[in-house]
Amino acid sequence: MTVDELLKDGGASGGPSYNYAFLDEQTKRELRRKALKAVSIPGHQVPFGSREMPLARGWGTGGLQLSLALVGPGDVYKAIDQGADDSVNAVNMRSLVRRMAEVETTEDTREATIIQTRHRIPEEPLRGDQTMVFQVPIPEPLERVEPRISRARKMHAEKDYSKMWLYLYESIALHGEITVGARYPVLVNGTYLMDPSPIPRWDVPKLDGASFLSLFGAGREKRIYAIPPHTNVEPLEFEDHPFRVERFDEPCGRCGSADTFLDEMTDETTGERYFRCSDTSFCDGRLGEK
Repeated sequence: MTVDELLKDGGASGGPSYNYAFLDEQTKRELRRKALKAVSIPGHQVPFGSREMPLARGWGTGGLQLSLALVGPGDVYKAIDQGADDSVNAVNMRSLVRRMAEVETTEDTREATIIQTRHRIPEEPLRGDQTMVFQVPIPEPLERVEPRISRARKMHAEKDYSKMWLYLYESIALHGEITVGARYPVLVNGTYLMDPSPIPRWDVPKLDGASFLSLFGAGREKRIYAIPPHTNVEPLEFEDHPFRVERFDEPCGRCGSADTFLDEMTDETTGERYFRCSDTSFCDGRLGEK
C-alpha cells in the first residue's frame, strides 16, 4: 500500500493510517501541557520530548510540532520563511499541515489563525485570535556569553545577567554601538532574559504588549517558551545607547514601501544593489492597492 492510499483510506480497511495532524494524541497532549506551562511563566524555557519529524532537525521541527499540536479543523494555517511565503521550506510545511490536518492554508496574514514563522513577524498588525509559532534554532540567550548550560540555568534562576550586559557594553566600546543584528536579548515581564528567535531588531518592538500569543519551539534543543498576550518585552539597552531598529537608505524597489523591513539584494546581471520587502505577502498587498 502506498502513502497516498493510506491517506485516502483513513484506516477504513483496518490497516495502519496517519493520526490527525500527524502526531499521536499523547504527543499532542504533552506539547499542549508544556505550551501552557510556558505561557504561565513567560520567557521560561520548558523542556519537552521532541519527536522525529519528516524534516531534518534545524529546519523547523520545533515550530512544526507546536503547530500540529495546536491546529484544529477550523484553523487557517500560514507558513513563512524569512518573510517569504514561497520558499521551499514554507511551501513544504504548508503542504504537510494541509494534508495531515485537512485545514485551509493561506498566504494572506489577515486570514490566518496560526502563523508559523522562521526569522520574521509579519508586517500586517496581528489580532488577538492569531497565534505566532516561531521556529527557534538556539533558545538559550546566554549561549553567547556562557557555553555551560548548567551555569546558564543557574544565572537565569538568580537573574544574573551581568555577562550579557558586559557583552553589550563591549560591543559599544569596540564599535560605538550595539551590533547585535538578530537574536537581540529581551527581558520578558521584567524577569527572564529571552532569545526572541533570530528575528531582526525591526520585529522586536512588535512583541511588547502584543495582543497575540507567541510560542517558540526549538526541536533540536527540545525547548518551548512563550510570550502571552499583553506582556512587557523590553530589549536590553543603556540610557545613553538606547535600542534602535534597522534603518534603510532606500524604499522597496517593488512597492515603494519605506516603513517595512527590507532585504538588500543584488542584480546578478548588472551588479546593481536594490531593496525588497522581506514580507512578500504584505508587499503584494501594497502593490495591489496601487
